[in-house]
Amino acid sequence: MKEISNRKIIIQGLMFVLGVFLLALNYNLFLVPNNFAFAGMSGIAILVHEVTGFDSTLFIYISNAVLIVISFIFLGWNITKKTILGSILYPVMITFTYPIAQVLLVHFQFTELILTVVLTAILYGISNGLIYKSGYTTGGNDVLMQLMNKYLKIPESKGLLFVNVIVIICCTYIFTIEHGIYSLIIMLISTLFLERILYGISDSKVFYIFTRKPKQIKKIIFDEFQTGFTVLPTKGGYSHTRSSLLMVVASNRDYYKFKTRILEIDPNAFFVIENCYEVNGGVKRSNLPFIED
Repeated sequence: MKEISNRKIIIQGLMFVLGVFLLALNYNLFLVPNNFAFAGMSGIAILVHEVTGFDSTLFIYISNAVLIVISFIFLGWNITKKTILGSILYPVMITFTYPIAQVLLVHFQFTELILTVVLTAILYGISNGLIYKSGYTTGGNDVLMQLMNKYLKIPESKGLLFVNVIVIICCTYIFTIEHGIYSLIIMLISTLFLERILYGISDSKVFYIFTRKPKQIKKIIFDEFQTGFTVLPTKGGYSHTRSSLLMVVASNRDYYKFKTRILEIDPNAFFVIENCYEVNGGVKRSNLPFIED
């Protein structure tokens, strides 16, 4: 068990370092040369440099150091210790990857800027996905989100969106509308890749079904889709009537057909459908020998 634990720590550490390296390389290779400002302290640093001429890398060093102190004072050591490593490593990696980016820039000059936008978004999403999946952060923007959550009661996701929107608006004003639109596109695409890295690709759907014809629904689950289901006891919030829900996992290719069949049997059926990123165990028809054909 100890060997597995140590291996996991090493893998997470390597994943974190790789993620920070790619994030810093992206900053020097794409964000700064193209004035893409859309997120966190990196985006603010680009804007500050454009307005005042202050070195953007030095700004990140200083702002991260200040935010570590603020985090320690207002959020406590337990939260701050998770951001210290990333807050130090990220600006160091920016310095380290700068000469690498200068060499690579010659090979990443595209005639169509949209190619640069897409590549920037993909690299940004993948790098952040690796960082978050390792259990660390790069400080900066994450500290701001936690402060907003603690003192303003704003969910971190909404706080992140708020800060990013402000940065993009400033980018549009300081540079051009085109830069603002490209920065928005990068933010949206990178979010998709970030979610794919963290959660994987959803290859199935979870159905939660309330129906007054459960026998017929169960029959098509077994006969047509050859899978199992789980019966969840429920109680109506208004009527206080006790009933049950059927929970069924269906593959994406069966999603539309399954939904259609439910409504054909019971047009008044109530169901909720969610993405399912991972399924472990469960049963298929072949594993249910007690079911008669």
